[in-house]
Amino acid sequence: MIDRETVERIKDAADIVDVVSDYVHLTRRGANYMGLCPFHNERTPSFSVNKSRNFCYCFSCHKGGSPVNFIMEKEGLSYHDALLHLARKYNIEVQEREISDEERTARNEREAMAVANEWAAKEMSSNLLETAEGKNVGLSYLYGRGVTAEAISQFRLGYAIDRGDALSEKARRAGFDIGVLLSLGLLGKSQQGHTYDKFRGRVIFPIINPSGRVVGFGGRDLKGGPAKYINSPESAIYSKSNELYGIYQAKGEIVRQDKCYLVEGYLDVIGMWQAGIKNVVASSGTALTDSQIALIHRFTNKITVLYDGDKAGIKAALRGIDMLLRQHMEVKVLLLPDGHDPDSFARSLKADDFRAYIEEHETDIIRFQTQVLLDEAGQDPQKRIAAANAVVRSISAIPDKLARRVYTQECAKIFGLDEETVFKAVEHTMQESERQYQREKEKEQRRREAAKRAEEEGISRSAVDSGISPQAQEEARQIQNPGLEAAGVNKTASVAERRQPFLEGIEREIMKICVRHGYSIFYDYVDEESGEREVCNMVHYIMGELEVDGLGFSTPAYDEIVKALIEGEEKFQRDCNRFLAEIHHETEEMRAHRREELASSVISMERLQIEEQRMDEEFTRYSAERLQDYACDYTVRFLTSHENNIVRRTATELLYDRNQMSKRFTKSLRPEELRQREEESLQTRILVWLNNIKYEVFNQRIDAITEEFRQSQLAGRDPEKERWFMTQMVQLNEQRKHYARLLGDRVISPRKR
Repeated sequence: MIDRETVERIKDAADIVDVVSDYVHLTRRGANYMGLCPFHNERTPSFSVNKSRNFCYCFSCHKGGSPVNFIMEKEGLSYHDALLHLARKYNIEVQEREISDEERTARNEREAMAVANEWAAKEMSSNLLETAEGKNVGLSYLYGRGVTAEAISQFRLGYAIDRGDALSEKARRAGFDIGVLLSLGLLGKSQQGHTYDKFRGRVIFPIINPSGRVVGFGGRDLKGGPAKYINSPESAIYSKSNELYGIYQAKGEIVRQDKCYLVEGYLDVIGMWQAGIKNVVASSGTALTDSQIALIHRFTNKITVLYDGDKAGIKAALRGIDMLLRQHMEVKVLLLPDGHDPDSFARSLKADDFRAYIEEHETDIIRFQTQVLLDEAGQDPQKRIAAANAVVRSISAIPDKLARRVYTQECAKIFGLDEETVFKAVEHTMQESERQYQREKEKEQRRREAAKRAEEEGISRSAVDSGISPQAQEEARQIQNPGLEAAGVNKTASVAERRQPFLEGIEREIMKICVRHGYSIFYDYVDEESGEREVCNMVHYIMGELEVDGLGFSTPAYDEIVKALIEGEEKFQRDCNRFLAEIHHETEEMRAHRREELASSVISMERLQIEEQRMDEEFTRYSAERLQDYACDYTVRFLTSHENNIVRRTATELLYDRNQMSKRFTKSLRPEELRQREEESLQTRILVWLNNIKYEVFNQRIDAITEEFRQSQLAGRDPEKERWFMTQMVQLNEQRKHYARLLGDRVISPRKR
């Protein structure tokens, strides 16, 4: 549907830092950026963004990839629609043909819902601004509440025509599947089977996620019905506990101000926005959830919660304190004067006066909680104990040790308790909470891993997270264990099972090199006899070495990556030739400038020749280094934005190492020394891992033929078969010994079979 040239323009334009920043507040750490992962709730940042390679990755949940893959994961889009999303972001024109009704029906549920929601939002905005009913009813109400035309446009407010079939009739004429609108809650179905518009006669507040997509709606009744507000039901694209009203409009200002104001309702957000407080969001009437807090935390860790000053407002302010503190939030609370909510209070003051009131009256959440609970407890000892325990629980949720100590001192002073007693209670509660959190985190991780394995539908994934784990090495050593037969275990089956994780770990190491350096040059030399230049990149060398012995990968996903690299090689060569031309032009300019400097200097002819030779060597090395860097970056970008889902996901998993060289070590080396060490290490690692995989495969072949020989012996002796088996065993053992000698750390010893 999108031509290849446009796809490449979209990929080239999409900057990973820019794309991720729409969802995550990033902080620069050296060459990379870090932030809280947008794919799961976490307290400390584990989401890394590499600008130079246009790549992101979470070390906890292992999600990430290129800008395209990030949008696919975050928005639940197909590869095609993720490209369209990025094209809109970067104003790249995409020529597409109109999709047919059959193709629209074939879209998956999430995509169809997103399209329908966007269409419905536009229709209801048009109703509000262009129809007589919308102007007389909806627009009059909004103007009466002080909502300006600018706010109406910014928040995409709308109106649903007060007729039971207004929206459904338009949807049918537009070719939408009525079933999709039913699942979104835009339409309902009567007992007689008739569809009707659920939001009819209401002012509409679209709920927009951080990327600008309409995921749901809130509708305000204007006729005095039993339900003042109704909201979209839970669906594949909308979960009320995960969304915040106004986050799309507020996210930029939240980052700039490094602070977020949290209110309860739609009009509270709009009222404060009109008063100049742009960094405000609403929980839309729900109790604050961990997911909503995590969404705020991606942009800032400072939050002020605004509530009405009545008893209900005070109770609401006390809910969720521990959740906020546990997620490293710096929390303040502001109770408004009686009779006011954020909307009405914002309209009663000038913008500067409203901001000044907030700054003067917002209170630290722990001090607020302590004072409220003490006032409620009075002199009742049991209530004071319960109040103290509640404050202790909240203090224990504060991650910063110094802050906990300060609050502990204040709590002890206010409650008239011994400071050490309160401190021990806080520490005990904190430890117990952390144990509970870790248990829940491990449980959630196991659930995600199980879901991922089910999703992959049989595609093998290495049991080793990074390299070969100690457990796998131990299992490999235990292959020599002669006690298996005595225990009644099928030894050959056990050997295969024990060898496989070890072999998969080796394959994983080889594939990491392919993903990072697949198009990099492994060797480049001129044959002395033929005079022909021999050039071979990493992926061709690795596959050539494996194919010599009739080997391949046991993991199908790795075969897909190799296939993708080989298929993309022709395009890489074209792009690489253009890059080489740029380097040549650049070096020629540098060379000309250097020659001018040499010509103007007073040096001997001999010295001039030496300088020219040194210059040639320097530029040759510079060009080679630039080309190597280009090949590495190209390989990574190509694989992590590949249209094949298996290639993209597996490459993403393989790209990040938990174990990297220490900064102290790398700083002690000059850049050229570091590069040389990396290249030498890479060459050595390739040879070691290839020899390892060959050694292990020949071990497996020997085990297999040994078992086959045993089975044939049970069926009766056959001299011809015995000679054939012996010949095969001799050949396999010779090959295994060869690779054992190359590895230098394998001892071939006889063992009982």
